[in-house]
Amino acid sequence: MAYSLEQIASLIGAKHIGNQDSKIDWILTDSRSLCFPEESLFFALKSNRNDGHHYIPELYQRGVRNFVVSAPPQDMSVYTDANFLVVLDPLKALQRLAERHREAFNIPIIGITGSNGKTVVKEWLYQILSDNYVIARSPRSYNSQIGVPLSIWNLNAQTELGIFEAGISQCGEMEALQTIIQPQYGIFTSLGNAHQENFVSMDEKCHEKLKLFKDAELLIYNEDNTMIKEGIQSYGMSSKAFGWSFHNPDARLFVRPEYQERSTVLTYRYQGTTDQVEIPFIDEASITDATHCLAMALYLNLDRNIIRQKMAQLEPIAMRLEVIEGKNGCTLINDSYNSDFNALDIALDFMNRRPDCQGKERTVLLSDLCQTGEKPEELYGKVATLLENRHIKKIIGVGEAISQFADRFPMEHHFFATTDELIGSGLLETLRNEVILIKGARAFRFDELTELLELKVHETILEIDLNAVVENMNYYRSFMKPETKMVCMVKASAYGAGAIEIAKTLQDHHADYLAVAVADEGADLRKAGIKSNIMIMNPEMTAFKTLFEYELEPEVYSFRLLDALIHAAEKEGITNYPIHIKLDTGMHRLGFDPYKDMEQLIEKLKHQTAVIPRSVFSHFVGSDADGFDEFSKLQYERFLHGSDMLQQAFPHKILRHICNSAGIERFPERHLDMVRLGLGLYGINSRNNETINHVSTLRTTILQIHDVPKEDTVGYSRKGILHRDSRIAALPIGYADGLNRKLGCGHGYCLVNGQKAPYVGNICMDVCMIDVTDIDCKEGDSVEIFGKNLPVTVLSDLLGTIPYEILTGISTRVKRVYFQG
Repeated sequence: MAYSLEQIASLIGAKHIGNQDSKIDWILTDSRSLCFPEESLFFALKSNRNDGHHYIPELYQRGVRNFVVSAPPQDMSVYTDANFLVVLDPLKALQRLAERHREAFNIPIIGITGSNGKTVVKEWLYQILSDNYVIARSPRSYNSQIGVPLSIWNLNAQTELGIFEAGISQCGEMEALQTIIQPQYGIFTSLGNAHQENFVSMDEKCHEKLKLFKDAELLIYNEDNTMIKEGIQSYGMSSKAFGWSFHNPDARLFVRPEYQERSTVLTYRYQGTTDQVEIPFIDEASITDATHCLAMALYLNLDRNIIRQKMAQLEPIAMRLEVIEGKNGCTLINDSYNSDFNALDIALDFMNRRPDCQGKERTVLLSDLCQTGEKPEELYGKVATLLENRHIKKIIGVGEAISQFADRFPMEHHFFATTDELIGSGLLETLRNEVILIKGARAFRFDELTELLELKVHETILEIDLNAVVENMNYYRSFMKPETKMVCMVKASAYGAGAIEIAKTLQDHHADYLAVAVADEGADLRKAGIKSNIMIMNPEMTAFKTLFEYELEPEVYSFRLLDALIHAAEKEGITNYPIHIKLDTGMHRLGFDPYKDMEQLIEKLKHQTAVIPRSVFSHFVGSDADGFDEFSKLQYERFLHGSDMLQQAFPHKILRHICNSAGIERFPERHLDMVRLGLGLYGINSRNNETINHVSTLRTTILQIHDVPKEDTVGYSRKGILHRDSRIAALPIGYADGLNRKLGCGHGYCLVNGQKAPYVGNICMDVCMIDVTDIDCKEGDSVEIFGKNLPVTVLSDLLGTIPYEILTGISTRVKRVYFQG
């Protein structure tokens, strides 16, 4: 639904500078997402760490002519044919535009909030209802103050139902989202600890979230959650509440789960009748999310046969936007579980932002777009234009609808009526050194194409949740002042998670510095397209040329290193090369003495021009432990003494930093100019692991199961002596993959279908054995070595070590798989 620029100016109450009128189809808040410059309106949003006004010159050069700003550029002569809509606050203007757009549609809207499960419930509702309604929904997890307005913009003349998420992180945010979404129906999924640091109590958080539903006619919730139930009562919403329960037979919807081997049967009673649905999940979170969807479908009077059919086919949402190493030098971006126009645009944006896209052709594997409500000729014309603007070199289309419009696609194109026809053509075997976006509706079985294109090396994988990394980063930022900078540690291959993918994510979210241990690690990041400032914590004397070539900033901790670095820089004719001065305040590992060495250090630095101190820093010895607080205070005082002396000797600002992850939380008064985020970024909090998000999961599969009689043995040296007739499963993971041998012989365990399975006998190089006698499982089932359900901290405690050792010990032969919701 397009608006004229004059309409938008009127809707948001803007002063219009410029004399051009334009048709606006696209709202832009991130310059990297630009696709249709002539029809885009850029909102120059300000945040604590960025200002959209800085990107106006670049966007103008790229063809954007329409901007919403808080102040016009000083030199308007540069922008002769541009329009500027001037408002007090571009974010408020964006939200007001979304409100006015929403008011143009008299259709039912489902609003979803909660601490967990919002995106899963939204996507599953889409899967259940999309054959009966033309649906607009939040892309991925667009549920913030910016994401919700962008989501609402997807409403158009064909839309019959909207499903939108709303997420808040502090008081006062939900009022704006409620006004934008204006839900007729609501779902409150859960109430947990996420963002709790910004709320006085769980009750306060509950009441804030309930504000989304103040004008709704229906509110679905799990009445077994006492806090939500009491919040609804105290907020005066009982009359609109639809409570379901696993325990209360008198609930409006009573559900009794019956667990099968790989599915769950939900027997339910609703409006006096009893029925069943079966879902392909057995975990508690999925059962809860599915029950929310069941309640909504029943309230909408969806035919129960359709409900039964759709819920049996629910797809796991965790498999969205998966980055996989493909065959023949290809990189796969797997989004093979749905296909609509807006989701396609977001996936293309994700694809084009990846630095490893450079030098590789961009290919899209696309099925028919389903349930859009648009005329096919208009829809696929838009798709062709979108792909062309996103610089796609090749499209492989599957489906009768898209194939009819092959002539609309100016790039290299291949079209097939069915997925089987594509597989049989042999075309997939010809793909070389390409970045391939796999985007298909579920009915087209594109997951099979991913299987064919994926490079299969090992059945053991390390899954990394990139969204969780970002959420952890933002959690620690919540303790910081807006002007405080952040160094993110990506050394040791980002604590085993894979430095390049993690660095790309951190760069996209404006980390001020990345830090690695050695120069080669930094060079690898540069080669992968990382532009952020990179600090080298342990520079080798032999690596100075690498430092200079790749613009890597070294830590300097000794006079010997400083002299050698100055000499090397002078030899290359380099001046003012940034370095980071390390002070030893008590670790006694590396660093200058903050008392004895400062005069000599300052003298050396002032009598040369090759290098210049960019920052000065130190390490707390025990910031995570109360027992070391006095020593931490002493370290801080020593650091202030040394850093003050250094700063007083130079006219430019020298950044100071001493706080690590625990220090960020515990010592906000000691943040100074910058902090360093390490283990907390990767989901490990030494004080309270519930406050941050789990990032890494090490999984494998059962290769084989044997029945082994009592008193027989398992493994090398007959260490695994059986005291009963047992079922023994072999797993394709061993100490060469990073599984510690000390876990063998019953000293540790993994999880099979959520149940503990102890390791039996010695752990071998490539294989280990586990006891699954009491577990319902079969060959091919997934096994969690560590992850959300078995935290890595449990393993480190069993081994008498620290989580760092386990995470960094995962072998490079274990494939890393990255997820972004």
